[in-house]
Amino acid sequence: MNRPTTGHIWHLLTLIFVILGLGSQTSFSQATKTGTLNDISFLDGRWKGTHNGGPIEASWTAPEANNIAGFIRMSKDDKPSLYELFAFEQTEKGPVAHVKHFKPGMISLEEKDISDTYNFIEAKKNQALFEKDDASIRIIYELRTQNQLVIQRGKLEDVAGGVPKWVFVDLFIFKRIP
Repeated sequence: MNRPTTGHIWHLLTLIFVILGLGSQTSFSQATKTGTLNDISFLDGRWKGTHNGGPIEASWTAPEANNIAGFIRMSKDDKPSLYELFAFEQTEKGPVAHVKHFKPGMISLEEKDISDTYNFIEAKKNQALFEKDDASIRIIYELRTQNQLVIQRGKLEDVAGGVPKWVFVDLFIFKRIP
């Protein structure tokens, strides 16, 4: 019968400590991913751009009382075409974005008690990533310069090798207005 040598035992103990150490690091990094409304405070202000051949205007408030409120107004041919109302609310899991869409006349596109909900995924300087509840869409809010705000929409697409990847395109490009 082969008996383990001291070297084998040390290798086994080292392997166990490495595995346990990696497990605790993973749990710690997952626990620290919670964001705050300060991660999206760069939205604060008034913004204007063009979309679908017409002007688009957006405005968001500074964080206060655990929320940020905002709107987007889209027009075409000097008539309103769509309104979006936003409420970013701070939760234990980080900021959550609630979005409702309205046609002219404030006719809701969602059911009365339902809003599109986007959960905070991560943030870095002047950029925040959110994912829709059903995981079908991701949204990036990015302050590219002090006077340019971009909202990107991402979809999960198959790429070569069969590994799905999030692909983002600029949806709205705004310039800061006074």
